[in-house]
Amino acid sequence: MKRVLILCVAFCLTAAAFAADGDDQNKAADRIKAAAAVLDEIQGTPDSGIPDEVLGNAECVAVVPSMLKAGFVVGARYGKGIASCRTHTGWSEPAFFSIQGGSFGLQIGGQAVDLVMLIMNQQGMNNLLASKFKLGADASVAAGPVGRHAAADTDWKMRAQVLSYSRARGVFAGLELNGAVIKQDRDSTREFYGRVIPFRTSLETSEAPAGAYPFLKTLAKWAKNASK
Repeated sequence: MKRVLILCVAFCLTAAAFAADGDDQNKAADRIKAAAAVLDEIQGTPDSGIPDEVLGNAECVAVVPSMLKAGFVVGARYGKGIASCRTHTGWSEPAFFSIQGGSFGLQIGGQAVDLVMLIMNQQGMNNLLASKFKLGADASVAAGPVGRHAAADTDWKMRAQVLSYSRARGVFAGLELNGAVIKQDRDSTREFYGRVIPFRTSLETSEAPAGAYPFLKTLAKWAKNASK
């Protein structure tokens, strides 16, 4: 009986997360604006954002506005975001993706968090270009350091292909995200571009449509500041 109850709760939480796909806030254009706002707010907070040394060395940046986290014995998380990678002429056009995964343990309650992931090296970027990979399995992931500058003894360059962060209720911190699966969001890609474009094509193309500018300009601004 207890096992059935747990499975029912898990199913209900997952169904609620997927039902959010139909909300206006999850439409492609709105997601781009929301992702820009998240990055602006996080990096605009003195001494509590992503360290300049980390952001300045990131190969790709991915943002998930309002990722759903819910839990009652069985935890679940689900969200949709956008990613952009460095190219020879600037940041690439946005690639749309979904992230989903679960964790087991004693947890009660639910909340929406903003998620930021930084892909730190070429190996991590290759995983992202594959359009589907599992954090902790296909790509190593670790909670990223927080603060305007990374501590001198921080081994973030060595620890992981992906550094992850979360913001909930105004608190910004590194986030452990093992087990989550990232894959291309084909529906949002089709909605934004008018057709399904391969993940790799988007992340290697710098000629983005005007609708992508809110996020790309914000990303370019903070990446440039971080490189100074």
